[in-house]
Amino acid sequence: MEWFLKVVKEHYADFNGRARRKEYWMFVLFQYIIVLAVYIVAIILSLIASTLGAIFTGAAGLAMLALLVPSIAVGVRRLHDIGKSGWMLLVCLIPFIGSIWLLIMLCTEGQKGDNEYGPDPKTGE
Repeated sequence: MEWFLKVVKEHYADFNGRARRKEYWMFVLFQYIIVLAVYIVAIILSLIASTLGAIFTGAAGLAMLALLVPSIAVGVRRLHDIGKSGWMLLVCLIPFIGSIWLLIMLCTEGQKGDNEYGPDPKTGE
């Protein structure tokens, strides 16, 4: 949870620097857990009263919208960690192959030492 909060609080719209794999994947994991939990509550409430379900579905949509900017930012910083431009996130717009390529890039170990995007985020551990 600390990695999720770090991204949201300290790096909400920070597109500069580098993000290690752990920061990226922990953020993604908790993002999905939070959105899934809100949707489950929405489904349960919609069985009780459709108005409550609609409210929570809207809340889940707002949560996803609020997390859009930090999701893109941490993705850009993750690509920076492997020495790629943040614009490479757009490769996921290529059907199927783009998503696979991006997944491989996001799982790749970052460059050791400094690179053009900043210092190694693993230093100091």
